[in-house]
Amino acid sequence: MWTLAPTGSAYIDLTNTGSTGFPRDEHLLVAADSVLRMGTNPNQAKNPVQTTLTTLDVLERLKELDGARVTDLADDLDLPKSSVHNYLSTLNQRGYVVKDGTEYHVSLRFLDFGATARDNRKIYDIAQPNIRELADETGELANLMVEEHGEGVYIDREIGDDAVMVDKNVGHRVHLHNTALGKAILAHLPRDHVSQILDTHGMPALTEKTITDEATLFDELENVREEGIAYDDEERLEGLRCVAAPILDGDDDPVAAVSVSGPLARFSTERFREEVPETIKKAVNVIELNVVHG
Repeated sequence: MWTLAPTGSAYIDLTNTGSTGFPRDEHLLVAADSVLRMGTNPNQAKNPVQTTLTTLDVLERLKELDGARVTDLADDLDLPKSSVHNYLSTLNQRGYVVKDGTEYHVSLRFLDFGATARDNRKIYDIAQPNIRELADETGELANLMVEEHGEGVYIDREIGDDAVMVDKNVGHRVHLHNTALGKAILAHLPRDHVSQILDTHGMPALTEKTITDEATLFDELENVREEGIAYDDEERLEGLRCVAAPILDGDDDPVAAVSVSGPLARFSTERFREEVPETIKKAVNVIELNVVHG
């Protein structure tokens, strides 16, 4: 079972699907399923609209499948083909999906939403030139991440001459416990907030080196606070190392985090633990001055 991402108050007109958009029995099944999937989510709606939840399920699964036919999507979501067809037809009518032959895909309209969401984060405009400089100076992949709904979201990725491309899409969402960027942010959040994030999203192991014990993670977060630097030593992707530092505002709250990622072969112990951290600290110092005094 995959988890429904929290959403805002967006509304999509589903008048073509009837009063509920699907048969009564299906309505009950989706209602029960949504309760299970919401779990300990602190953003859980008090009275979630089931047609909206199903619409989002369709869109998210369509994205994950990189396009799909009505039959395949219906089978994957365990929904009647007629209901899935109604949802897709309505979304196509409103421009949120496009049809290519027998397959549907999410449309470019979401680029507009994404750009607006990123522009609302002032840190992007402030930090982007420095992220570009980090990529040029190190030759590696430089990243800018913010926390949203307990997940890490990449809002800028700049490519150096020797960069290894991973998670290529801006907007990609990841867990916070197994990335240097995520740990840099978690280290400066209240302990109860961190625990809530871990309870909601879990601590899945992506490699043999992923930290999956909460007490061990809190010990590492203490070190991150003391050093001002967080490390990912093949904890999310085998063969990849990452160094990150938080961007703090005037109240020492984390606004975002900056990182440089590179392959194990180029990130020797000295470069991983000394050279790259110092380079990142210099960039973050400039960014924080602009955040506080800009």
